[in-house]
Amino acid sequence: MFDFEKLDVYGIAQEVVVRVYKLIKENQGMDDVLVKQLKQSSTSVLLNLSEGTGRMTNKDKQYYYTIARGSVFESVAILNLLKELKQIGDEEHQLIYTGFESCSKMLLAMYRSQNPK
Repeated sequence: MFDFEKLDVYGIAQEVVVRVYKLIKENQGMDDVLVKQLKQSSTSVLLNLSEGTGRMTNKDKQYYYTIARGSVFESVAILNLLKELKQIGDEEHQLIYTGFESCSKMLLAMYRSQNPK
């Protein structure tokens, strides 16, 4: 098992990304541009978290955790827009939103742990 697979945040991020992909598959009428960007940004959370975990220096780890957290923010912005456009329901929005919120908090903690004071 790889180190990143042991992280709670990785499990949550993977669940959120799977939920995003299922949401897209089940709602074929969503805006193509938003769908493409949501796929990219949500997947980026998972991939940058994984890559950062494998880096050797604290500075490198922080860089990838920052990118992953930025991708969380981007994904949430798209998610909010899809909700406002009535392309996803409130319940599905809230489930995905909550998962991204947890990821954001955990990624921030991981970032901070690489620069102890």
